[in-house]
Amino acid sequence: MATSDPTPPLPVPAPLAPKKENITPIGSKIAELNESRTELLGRIQGLKQDLQNWRSKLDTQVKIYRDELTELKKTLNVEVEQLRTEFQELRNTLHQQQEDVTASLRDLGLQDVSKGAEDPKVEGEDEEVDNSPTKENGKEVEN
Repeated sequence: MATSDPTPPLPVPAPLAPKKENITPIGSKIAELNESRTELLGRIQGLKQDLQNWRSKLDTQVKIYRDELTELKKTLNVEVEQLRTEFQELRNTLHQQQEDVTASLRDLGLQDVSKGAEDPKVEGEDEEVDNSPTKENGKEVEN
């Protein structure tokens, strides 16, 4: 079996004394980091300004496009209303002309063609058919 030997504790190192040579590079690193920080803050400010300008231009374009669309919509609505009015007038005119033609046909004793003929009669249909021979130029001709 294994023997248990107590191991001596490790010695605790003494706190490091600051050396002058280590302080100088740290100071230059801090100055370098401060410069870098200032440069980054400047770039961030520039990007914020660019973003604000971009938003402003975008808002202006959106307003212009909305105004144009509103104007086009108004114009389109006016034109559609004019077309509706014109079509209604045309419909009324055609209806009036149809009534005038129907009245004229009735006055002439003709049937209303637009409503369709109601059982049109052929002339002589109700008359008795005369099957007797007819005379042409003095001679009888059979039907």
